[in-house]
Amino acid sequence: MRRVIQTAAIAVLFSSGLAASRSHAQAKPGTPPASPERFKKMDFGKTKEGVPVEEYVLSNGKMTAKILTYGAIVRELIVPDKQGKPGDVVLGFDTLEGYLAGHPFFGAVAGRVANRVARGKFTLDGKEYTLAVNNGPNSLHGGLKGFDKAVWKAQDASGPDGPAVKLTYVSKDGEEGYPGTLTASITYTVTARSGLKIDYMATTDKATPVNLTNHSYFNLAGPASGSILNHELTLQAEYYTPTDDTLIPTGQIATVSGTPLDFTTPAKIGERIGEIKGAAGGYDHNFVLRGAPKALKLAARAHDPVSGRVMEMYTTEPGVQLYTANFLDGKLKGKGGVAYQKNQAFCLEAQHYPDSVNHPEFPSTILRPGSTYTQTTIYQFTTE
Repeated sequence: MRRVIQTAAIAVLFSSGLAASRSHAQAKPGTPPASPERFKKMDFGKTKEGVPVEEYVLSNGKMTAKILTYGAIVRELIVPDKQGKPGDVVLGFDTLEGYLAGHPFFGAVAGRVANRVARGKFTLDGKEYTLAVNNGPNSLHGGLKGFDKAVWKAQDASGPDGPAVKLTYVSKDGEEGYPGTLTASITYTVTARSGLKIDYMATTDKATPVNLTNHSYFNLAGPASGSILNHELTLQAEYYTPTDDTLIPTGQIATVSGTPLDFTTPAKIGERIGEIKGAAGGYDHNFVLRGAPKALKLAARAHDPVSGRVMEMYTTEPGVQLYTANFLDGKLKGKGGVAYQKNQAFCLEAQHYPDSVNHPEFPSTILRPGSTYTQTTIYQFTTE
């Protein structure tokens, strides 16, 4: 019965998202924008180069998302707790300066290739490409100046599914070492059912790897509440991709059974985190999601017993990276001056597997001219 209900819920989410996508695609010039209460644009400062940055506020009356054109960042995500009191559930900064000074991808879109590429090298169609190495011996999240540091162009994309903003960025041929001019768009929608729906799309003029994700740091009790180790987590994954000491997959697909990576039934994030050995110092693992390829499916469920907030994640991607903010150390001061400490948040990053470009046995990340990269991920909020 639970599977039937779950399948029906996914069908509702998918069908509403599809309807919205169609309405956006078929919208005629002159379509009235969302009301000011649902969609608002604000100035958010300028980059060091003087480029203006905007913040878009999307609201359905219960849930509010604040999205920056810098890095396509989810700066705030405000949802009610079990008492109906609204509160922010993502880490970040109050001002643009915090993001410009450097940060660990708070709320940002990572690309052109999220996660790691071994030794910053890959070969495509017989040609070797070299990327910036910025994470030990590897390239991470697009390199030194990835999509997280770009200023995206924005437009109102609101439709029947809710207030939405579409962000577009053109990554030039050779940027950060990647081949081809890639035109990428991300549409954030706050749905009527209190979900943050993220639709990704990209096209290229040369073959290139593409692996996009949103890197929000979640704390369902609020950014100032401390550790998330008491949050309960369930992952729809019986397998994961083991890695070497630099977090590059070995190519093996291994079972989570009998390991601290087994979240197939609800468990507190901190229950077995001390058993994780190696460089990660906590969870920083790619899980292989069950379900049909490219189908929108339930990937994860997180619950904070204090606030009562529940977040369910749905995605069309084959994997999800669970990261428990292992490298926060109190040096970064975020919203309200709060010093962000280790394990003060968790990330659930929808993705293709790390280093897929060097592993032909993994689902491919190669996008070629004439094809379109697409992804849908939804973070759905309720209480219990």
